[in-house]
Amino acid sequence: MGRLTGRTALITGAAGGIGAACARRLAADGAQLVLADLDAAGVEKLAAELGQVAVRADVTLHGDIERMVDEPYRRWGRLDVLFNNAGVIRVQPMLEVTGEEWDRVMNVNLRAVFFVLQAAAGRMLQQDLMPGSDLRGKLIQTASIASYRGGNHLMTPYSASKAGVVSLTRSAAQVLAPQRITSNCVCPGAVETPMWEQIDREWGALDGLGQGETWKRRIRNIPLGRPERPEDVASVVAFLAGPDSDYMTGQPLNIDGGLVMGN
Repeated sequence: MGRLTGRTALITGAAGGIGAACARRLAADGAQLVLADLDAAGVEKLAAELGQVAVRADVTLHGDIERMVDEPYRRWGRLDVLFNNAGVIRVQPMLEVTGEEWDRVMNVNLRAVFFVLQAAAGRMLQQDLMPGSDLRGKLIQTASIASYRGGNHLMTPYSASKAGVVSLTRSAAQVLAPQRITSNCVCPGAVETPMWEQIDREWGALDGLGQGETWKRRIRNIPLGRPERPEDVASVVAFLAGPDSDYMTGQPLNIDGGLVMGN
């Protein structure tokens, strides 16, 4: 039996990158998963690989949120862990950001994170404690080290949205702790994912750099000497989803190879 055997989890943004790595890790640890993503083909392929459940969902739509959160209850009668992971990014100079571009990032990275959390927590409040635990459920959000550093002038909406996720995580922890629900977030650094491929492409185009040069500059300063892999994040998410973190709440955990030591 794995560390998460008997626990159910919902993962948003599950089709690739950090979400897919976390799905594989939580499944390997024995969890029953609902995997949600806007990419229907991608999430269905992953769910078939892992023997789990796929749901196509747009986290900016309330109807999709309700349907997505309802799925683990429909199948297993409870939701123990929410990994609130879906996110987007756009690289552009701060003074050129339009209202439409700002709203797109905020709608996915912060507004949707709040309403997915709200829907999941509302259901968790109605369920019994998890077997072998004094908790009803666990909320885990994906923030970023950009929430501390402010990113730079090319990622202002993204950085602001992730700072909001840290604040939301702490607010939820305070509100829900008396109800036996924890709330924590992970703050990855430079992770080898399709999102960072996008950052490298867009940032490089603005700075006149070739493909891969922005990425090389970024990872050059990592104290541990290597890029971050999605599996590095998955290990911490599995810890937060499991029993060893039951007494933690309101915590942003940096997973960055030492990039923001001291924060």
